[in-house]
This record gives sequence, C-alpha cells and structure tokens, in this order.
Amino acid sequence: MMKAMPKVALTFLVILIASVAGAGQSKETRQHRIIPIAPMSQDVEVLYGDPNAVGEPFVMRIRELPGGIIPPHKHPVDEHITVLQGTLYFGVGEKFDRAAMKQLKAGGYAFIPKGSTMFGYTPEAAIVQVHGVGPFHIHWRAGNTWRDSLKTLDDLDAGSVFKFKKGEQVVAKRGRGRVRQGYDSGEFIGYEIERADGSLFMAEEGELRRSKNKQ
Repeated sequence: MMKAMPKVALTFLVILIASVAGAGQSKETRQHRIIPIAPMSQDVEVLYGDPNAVGEPFVMRIRELPGGIIPPHKHPVDEHITVLQGTLYFGVGEKFDRAAMKQLKAGGYAFIPKGSTMFGYTPEAAIVQVHGVGPFHIHWRAGNTWRDSLKTLDDLDAGSVFKFKKGEQVVAKRGRGRVRQGYDSGEFIGYEIERADGSLFMAEEGELRRSKNKQ
C-alpha cells in the first residue's frame, strides 16, 4: 500500500485500488523494519518500494470496505495477492461475474499473471496485501476500451456521471449514511458511504436512494 497513497478506491474499493503515483519510499530511508497488522488510516499503504518504479519490488496493503466491488481491470506486471484479514472473492475474465469468483480467506494467496483481467468483491471489511515488481499501473475496463484512472466526485464533470453528490444523505442495503466519495470505472459506479457512527461501507449506485431524513 503506501506512503499515504491517494484513494482509489476502490476500492469500489475501492478497490478500492487507487492511483499509486508518488507513493514510493526513497531508497535512502529503507531499513530493516517490522510492520504488524493494524487498523489502516487510509485505503492504500505502501510498506516497501515504489509501485511505479520500473523493475523495483514493492509491497502494499489495500483496505477493502464492506460491500466493495473491484471492477474488471488489469496490470502490465504479475500480481501476487495475500488476504490478511477478511475474505476476498475474485475472478479472472473480461466481465464481472459473481458466479466465477473464488473465495480467498485470510491467509489465502492468489497469483494473477500480467495482462489478465480480474475483478473482485468483499462482502465485509478486508485487508489485502499485494506484492510484485513495478510498474504496477492499473487499467480499468470500460466497455471496449480501457481507462487509466477512475472518475470521482471530485472531477469537474462529476455531475454528468454521478447521480449523487458528496454529503448527500442516502439509504442503502447496509443502512443510512452520507456520501463521502464516488467512483466510476466505466462499467461500475459505486459510492463510499459514512454512517453516523463514522463506519464506512461501499454501495452500488443502483441500490441507493435519497434519504428523507436531512440530519
């Protein structure tokens, strides 16, 4: 994961899988260290190396929120996945297909060859560790084309892409909350929702409705 990697999300959860630009650690500051499993303060944290550097090893952790959908995407390098906490359902193929997903519980490992299109889902919160050799660029499937980044509610054209805005009170299958962020991969639109108690979850746009409670 990273220095304090920008959100991706992903994560639909985003994947919740975000941009890793500028997230590496300088070689001068590297030293022997132990990093235990602990609550993550951001979506992605880089533990070692620079995911963007060509030919350089890296290790990163990704926080997946409950209900997180990882849209179809691919990388130009091999990807090694280890689930540290929770459960990840993932599949390999050109289209998002829940029936084709395999369950990967805590301690489970998966190898995704470079150029393979993969997708995933986390029914509950999970922490996934990814390691490999950079550059770990992400290409999101958008119909017959590919995107190099997700669209978010921060984009200038967000109003033409997303149905909901930041701060709106909404109701989802997992409960009520306010919209914190939105992500559009070209095939999926999902939102990061914050409950009144501060806990977070992901929801697809189609399941959301505006709350009549304006609190």
